[in-house]
Amino acid sequence: MASQQLPTVSQEPVKSLGRWCDSSMKDTKRGLETVELATEGLLAINRCGLQGKLKVWCLQFMLIPKLLWPLLVYEICSTTVEAIEAKINKFTRRWLGVPPGLTDVAMYCRKAKLRLPLKSILEEYKCGKARLLSMLEDSEDPIVKTVQPTIKTGRKWKVVEAVDEAKECLKIKEVIGQTQTDRKGLGSSTAKWWSKAEGKEKRDMVINEIRLNEDSRRVQKAVQQLQQGQWTNWDNALQKSLTWNEIWHMAPLRISFLIRSVYDLLPQTQIWYGGERKRTPLVRYAKAGRPQSMS
Repeated sequence: MASQQLPTVSQEPVKSLGRWCDSSMKDTKRGLETVELATEGLLAINRCGLQGKLKVWCLQFMLIPKLLWPLLVYEICSTTVEAIEAKINKFTRRWLGVPPGLTDVAMYCRKAKLRLPLKSILEEYKCGKARLLSMLEDSEDPIVKTVQPTIKTGRKWKVVEAVDEAKECLKIKEVIGQTQTDRKGLGSSTAKWWSKAEGKEKRDMVINEIRLNEDSRRVQKAVQQLQQGQWTNWDNALQKSLTWNEIWHMAPLRISFLIRSVYDLLPQTQIWYGGERKRTPLVRYAKAGRPQSMS
């Protein structure tokens, strides 16, 4: 042991607290390694002989949790995470049997009329960074409070601004008070206020607010979509939330049909023939005789 020479950081990377450190002291390579890890995991799941819904389950409960740890400990920008999510969405659409043009709103939006039990890796990345920042800010260690380490997430999305915005929204909600938004009776639900929360409860409120902001962004995107965003006008339609238990007992074609029907992606005669939909003589007669009811 006395004659053994320890390698330097430039010769061999060092792992400390689950984090690899090399001579560059940068996490650029770690971002590329995470993208490679995601690609290899997706290809490995795709090569197995399972059904599509089982592959989606492996993605949600095996691969994504494995990717969240390096995304949390390393300084990886949000654009890299968006590229990873784009790859995940591509394989998820294939495994669910839906067209490649299906919007990501259909997979991750919690306010959609058809809610799928899928989680977005980009949203989990943002929530993880926000939770880490809140833990550092609320730390009881005087050294951590004095240093206040910075968390870099790139230029497109900054965790400090997101956390500050969430806190301001929570304070404004407390000023406005509890409002009635549905048919429930007054006082049937309780609200948590920012001024009365402490410690972990405050962190949970900030994380929940960031999730609500992400969901509001998805709804805004759906409103701008002419075809796949028609569900935003279904005021009287009840929301259908699919659980994994229900998906296990559904045929793959039934899952595909359900998603296609909600987002208007079923095959039509306009798509088959490439022109105006052909009408039968009965339909032409009905439209000519009763224009108001049939139009």
